[in-house]
Amino acid sequence: MKIFELKSTVRERFGKGAARALRRRGMIPAILYGPKTQPVPLSVSPFDLEKAFKESGTKRVVFNIVIENGNKENRTAIVKDIQTDIFNREFLHVDFYEISLQEKIQVDVPVVAVGEPKGFEKDGTLEIVHKELKVSSLPLDLPDFIEVDVTGLDIGDCIRVEEIRVREGVEILYDTNFTVVTIVPPSAEKVGMKPEEAEISIEEVGAEKEATDTDKE
Repeated sequence: MKIFELKSTVRERFGKGAARALRRRGMIPAILYGPKTQPVPLSVSPFDLEKAFKESGTKRVVFNIVIENGNKENRTAIVKDIQTDIFNREFLHVDFYEISLQEKIQVDVPVVAVGEPKGFEKDGTLEIVHKELKVSSLPLDLPDFIEVDVTGLDIGDCIRVEEIRVREGVEILYDTNFTVVTIVPPSAEKVGMKPEEAEISIEEVGAEKEATDTDKE
C-alpha cells in the first residue's frame, strides 16, 4: 500500500465560525489523535484528500501528514472518520488516527464477489450478507478489498468467513463462523408464474374498474 503525503497546518481558531471561514479559504478542519499522542487540531486541503482517495481507489489510505507550524513534523495516520455535506457531498471535517507502520491495526475492508454463480442459471440472486470484514495487519499490508470467488455456487450455497483466504500477514477477525455471501432463490412471485401471466394490460385494468364501479351503483 502506498503512503500519501498530506500537508497540514495547526489550527489556532475553533468553533463553527472559524470552520466556515476556513472552508471559504479552500481548507477544512481536521483533528489528529491516537493512543500515544495528544489531539492536534489541523487544517487540510479537501482537494489533496480527494486526489489521494481517487488514486488509491479507497478511503483506507495511509497518510504521511506533514504538519507545518514553523518547524515541519511528520505523523503517520489513517482516516478514522469523514463528515460530508449531505447535499453536495463536500468534505466538512476529517478525523485522523495516528498509527505506527510497525504495529498492526484493525480496519473494516469491503468484500468483492468475483465469478458467476451456478445459481444464476436458475434465477438465483447473489446476496452479500456482510459487505465488510474486519481485518488485522500492518498498515502497509492492508488489502484494498477481500475477494470472494462465488463461481460454482448454486441456490442455497454460501461461503462462510472461515472459508475465505487472505494473503500472509492479514487476518480476518471473527468470533463465529458467519455467512459472508450466499445465493438466494428467486422470489415467490417469480416461481411457477409465466411472464405473460404477470402482465396486466391497461385495458384489463380499466375493464375491472368499470365492473367494480357498476357493482357499486
